[in-house]
Amino acid sequence: MNFLAHIYLSGNNDFLKIGNFMADSIRGNSYEEYKGEVRKGILLHRSIDSFTDMHPIYRQSKHRLHEKYGHYSGVIMDIFYDHFLAKNWNIYSNEKLEVYADTFYHLLKDNYEILTEKVKAMIPYMFARNWLVSYETIEGLQMIMFHMDHRTKNRVDMHESIVELQQYYNEFETEFTLFFEELRQHCIEKLKELNG
Repeated sequence: MNFLAHIYLSGNNDFLKIGNFMADSIRGNSYEEYKGEVRKGILLHRSIDSFTDMHPIYRQSKHRLHEKYGHYSGVIMDIFYDHFLAKNWNIYSNEKLEVYADTFYHLLKDNYEILTEKVKAMIPYMFARNWLVSYETIEGLQMIMFHMDHRTKNRVDMHESIVELQQYYNEFETEFTLFFEELRQHCIEKLKELNG
């Protein structure tokens, strides 16, 4: 899952959201430097990633991309799944996606000092291009994919995966819907465990 799903799956806890959002930039046991809800957010993020990577539905989705995009098929699939979350946002939230995204951007600004350096370097682009809302449209996805290509020195031309997205759109959406319900339940149980 990509940024939008990780934030959403943190529920209404602001510091859990921050930890979950920036977890990819925190390696190994470094999470122990963080306290309370931020630490729980990092651990929740890792649990989401493990659950996702091993899940047969997600693997079925990713398999369609693997031959052409190899290692990056997972990165692309995470973004595709965020697209379906954004597209169907009204099913999952009573708050408009634009409002939800704006509130989260303000949360990051208000807690800038606890963010990792990698996240601090990324968020100006995220804010300027409104990534969380951009997931909703094909055009927005293309913009995000071009940015990902730039970050990975155009190793596999991820922006071309829009062709596969459109070719298998209904299959990907059905798989996302089934998978996401299971992931939501997993997160509820994981948060119970983390809250001990």
